[in-house]
Amino acid sequence: MTQTSTQTIGFIGLGQMGQGMAARLIESGHSLIVYNRSQDKCRALAEAGARVAQRPLETVSRGGIVVSMLADDAAVEAVFDDALLAQIGDGGIHLSMSTLGPATASRLAARHRAHGVAYVACPVFGRPDAARAGKLWLCLAGPTSARARLQPLLDAMGQGVHAFGEDPAAANVTKLAGNFLIASAIEAMGEAYSLAEKHGVDASAVHQLLTQTLFACPIYQNYGKAIVEQRFTPPGFTLRLGAKDMRLVQDAARAAEMPMPLASLLGDRFLRMLATGQGNIDWTGLAADQRQAAGLAGTSGHTA
Repeated sequence: MTQTSTQTIGFIGLGQMGQGMAARLIESGHSLIVYNRSQDKCRALAEAGARVAQRPLETVSRGGIVVSMLADDAAVEAVFDDALLAQIGDGGIHLSMSTLGPATASRLAARHRAHGVAYVACPVFGRPDAARAGKLWLCLAGPTSARARLQPLLDAMGQGVHAFGEDPAAANVTKLAGNFLIASAIEAMGEAYSLAEKHGVDASAVHQLLTQTLFACPIYQNYGKAIVEQRFTPPGFTLRLGAKDMRLVQDAARAAEMPMPLASLLGDRFLRMLATGQGNIDWTGLAADQRQAAGLAGTSGHTA
């Protein structure tokens, strides 16, 4: 049975992922106080027993734990300002589960240290249904001294934890590398299945063959099925968020002075779709841009 804490845990950021993760914590016996800018997203968690904060500062307590799952770097840096960190103070822990740039993670870690707060990065792999089921894969990096207190929370939210040392930036680099691979797979499948269709071959049959043999893994199986069916709504992870992550990948590559030609191609793909108002579809909708370029029918990324 999962060990629980008697201390109330703060949770900031209740998008699709955050709601599922917070619900898992409540079901595992943790007491939560939650905050989201749009208060309506707190309703289901309040009904499950969470307290609702009116502002981020109310989610933290002296020496306590706060979890965040916010949309981007700017949001995390804005919320976790000096006033909030001073409120947590010595012995406190911030478990940051957003996908951020490594430079941002390093800045946040330094800011937290100045207030005696441990900053632990723990971005995740998994869709909203995995978050709700407690089946996320967790990438963890931060002070070793903080991990024992976090373990019950990690056990509740994930099916496995992979640790990458004490530097929080390492977990975010790992997450960006993974998201780059996923976006690359989406691009490759979009091109491969379009090639099949242009030659009159059933893309669904190609998908079944490949994902039962050479590419028998969840990314190709599940994302490939959505691409073949042109099923890009409702989104599990929006194209707009994917574009944000690709910008972070490219920023990290530039900081390391290394070329990533495929990341540049993907960045342009994302930008074209954002420019045509398709930022709120699922990021597997990248394949719709390839279909359009190939002159195939049914190219709308808004397919239900």
